[in-house]
Amino acid sequence: MSSSPQPPESKELHHHLTAMGGRDPHEEHRTATPLELLFDLTFVIAFGLAASQLAHALAEGHYFSGLVGFGFASFAICWAWINFSWFASAYDTDDWIFRIVTMVQMSGVTVLAIGLPRMFASIEEGAHFDNGIMVLGYVIMRVALIFQWLRAARQDPPRRRACMAYVIAITIAQIGWVVLIFVDFSLIETFALSAILILIEMGGPYIAETRFGGTPWHAHHISERYGLLAIIALGKGVVGTVASISAVVEEQGWTMDAALICIAGMGLTFSMWWIYYMIPSAHVLHMHRERSFVWGYGHMVIFAAIVATGAGLHVAAYYIEHKAHIGPVATLMTVAVPVLLYLGSIYALYTYLVQEGDRFHVLLIAGTLVIMATSLVAALAGVNLTYTLIILMLAPIVTVIGYETLGHRHQAEALRRDREQSGTVH
Repeated sequence: MSSSPQPPESKELHHHLTAMGGRDPHEEHRTATPLELLFDLTFVIAFGLAASQLAHALAEGHYFSGLVGFGFASFAICWAWINFSWFASAYDTDDWIFRIVTMVQMSGVTVLAIGLPRMFASIEEGAHFDNGIMVLGYVIMRVALIFQWLRAARQDPPRRRACMAYVIAITIAQIGWVVLIFVDFSLIETFALSAILILIEMGGPYIAETRFGGTPWHAHHISERYGLLAIIALGKGVVGTVASISAVVEEQGWTMDAALICIAGMGLTFSMWWIYYMIPSAHVLHMHRERSFVWGYGHMVIFAAIVATGAGLHVAAYYIEHKAHIGPVATLMTVAVPVLLYLGSIYALYTYLVQEGDRFHVLLIAGTLVIMATSLVAALAGVNLTYTLIILMLAPIVTVIGYETLGHRHQAEALRRDREQSGTVH
């Protein structure tokens, strides 16, 4: 008795084991998968806790503990996400093993997030750097990723050396991170060892991709993945705005200040989103895969700046509620500094990608700095925080207007020249 033939799409209805032979780096219509989106949700929690801890520390005037803790947390969160995303871009089989191991990595992110408050508190107390739970979560994620790389090394022989380079670097680093869990180091010793381990972590991908042939990651897919994480980070701006509006309403009722705070917070968040998508990441990475390292690693600063901006808006809420122990100028700076860092990183990354400067950018940056300085002068003069935030909101809008009126033409010309120099025809 013969069975009826299966429809062609039946292979998409199950998740049987699939060999990790590597995805096609030129696959058409490659987009983020539902599993990748689910994985990203865990980073909503991680970024949220990191921002909340930073906001609390800054509002208390504990700048050192807040910034050091946030820097350490931001690297751990971003690096864990980056490693999964690049691996998935190259080897996502979406079979049941890949799904289960991804779930383990998500559990690691959750554990890491739980450990963030204790890590921040230990820095503030200064006696002992308590990062044990945080590092445990990180190790869980990394051990699961080692399993994935070993699987890829066995099932993709042509790229075995590249996969093993990842395995070796991650393994060595994890041994060091485990030592940090069980050995009581001082704060300085911990950060010195962490710096060495970070270099090992970051060196592994560089060696694998430049000396051993690399992996088949997809330029448009990885660009979309980074954009999605940027949107998740921008969610902290929305949260910070809501917190500030709530503080105004609680303090004064539904007044004009509440409306202005809404405009300032959402204006900052929306313009930062607008600016991010001005970068021609996918187009350039498709033609110049060698530029992926600075692009990929540089995004850690961008993500951190976005989240810190949301934290700054939360500090503004503390100030309005009279719960902050800092003045209006310092409160404004908790928003202005990360916005400035974000804009500077965007311009630097754009310049690196297109490999040429643009004199028009000098004018835009100058205009941005003038507006930021104006908001600071207004704060020093005693102007209400709400109005200084409105002024600050105009700073990134300078770049938006500049791009939409003239900058997009400069970008098109720069990309055309790059294609001509590369001999690429589109």
